[in-house]
Amino acid sequence: MMSPNQDDPFLEAQADVLSTLNTTHSLFSSYLRIRSLASSASSPELAQARSELESTLHDLSTDLQDLVDSVRAVEGDPFRYGIDTAEVGRRRKLVEDVGSEVENMRRELKTISSTSSSAAAAAASSSKKPSSAAKGLPHPSAFDPNLQSEGGDDEEEEGGDAYAAFEQQRQVEMMQEQDEALDGVFQTVGNLRQQADDMGRELDEQAGMLDDVDHVAERVGGKLQTGIQKVGYVLKRGEGADADANVPTQRRCRAVAL
Repeated sequence: MMSPNQDDPFLEAQADVLSTLNTTHSLFSSYLRIRSLASSASSPELAQARSELESTLHDLSTDLQDLVDSVRAVEGDPFRYGIDTAEVGRRRKLVEDVGSEVENMRRELKTISSTSSSAAAAAASSSKKPSSAAKGLPHPSAFDPNLQSEGGDDEEEEGGDAYAAFEQQRQVEMMQEQDEALDGVFQTVGNLRQQADDMGRELDEQAGMLDDVDHVAERVGGKLQTGIQKVGYVLKRGEGADADANVPTQRRCRAVAL
């Protein structure tokens, strides 16, 4: 399998796209969090988060299109560019995965936009309806304020129920994402705990080995001390014997001198 050239422009563009994708993920998560906490769709914080997310998605789409064009260029004759079919497949899958993520985030934004637009259109349509007098006979609710208020309450309740259901679904998805993140943290903590246990066992084993070395050193030290004492005793005995042997020799030397 050929290894791609490190100077390949695709690799540099790939690094930029992946970095921008990570930034987009963070902005998208922040947008979902702000949207779940916002009291209304016209919240300034929500509008700012949406604007930043849309701008980053636009930049990511532009960089991704460059990768798509690069993949299409090498698909016809990959060996001409020093890469094999497996690398081409990897690059094609990369752009498809990134494109799918971008499309999902855009679809999520369009869903909210269409919901807000539908609500605004419904409100405008209701305000432009002709009066009951122009149509002939008035609606029965015109004679009973209670019926009129009940109809408005039903519309508001239906809209509130749809928004509440949507927000509840988003909360469930966010809780699932948090659960997955916590599972990863728990797994990491478990691995660290296992490593700590292994290190503790190794330290216990090394401590036992050090104790054995101390005992052996004490025994060897005792034997060395005893050997040194014996050698000293032998040396003293030898010095005494040499002194006794030299007495007659000294006497003969004095006699010769006289």
